[in-house]
Amino acid sequence: LQLHHSGRYRCGGWVKVWLSEKWRESALVTVTVHGIPVSGVSLSAQPPWGQVALGDSLVLNCMVAAGTGPLSFSWHRGDLGTPLGTGPRLELRHVGDNDSGHYHCRVSDGDSVEESGPLNVSVLGEGDNQGE
Repeated sequence: LQLHHSGRYRCGGWVKVWLSEKWRESALVTVTVHGIPVSGVSLSAQPPWGQVALGDSLVLNCMVAAGTGPLSFSWHRGDLGTPLGTGPRLELRHVGDNDSGHYHCRVSDGDSVEESGPLNVSVLGEGDNQGE
């Protein structure tokens, strides 16, 4: 079932009455499909644990255990209000010193919102190339 299946339904059929058939319909019934709130939002990273070498790429994936769609995703670092991206996947290419920090994703179904826990991204070798 999907949310758009909510509505009023009835069934009908041909019923034999004496020697003739007549179309008969049931009373209307109301069917309401309830959405499942977003829950169980978590992150995974490649390379694992969010540790990436300076200049390499990092891919973050946002996973949802339950929730009725359509779902919208946004990515955030620290307390920055502006999203870094949308969609269940965020790729950081050629990471630099300023890419370190705590990342999280936010998922909404239009009614409820849930955030993942933070993932600390560490850029290995930060500062090694300063002054060169």
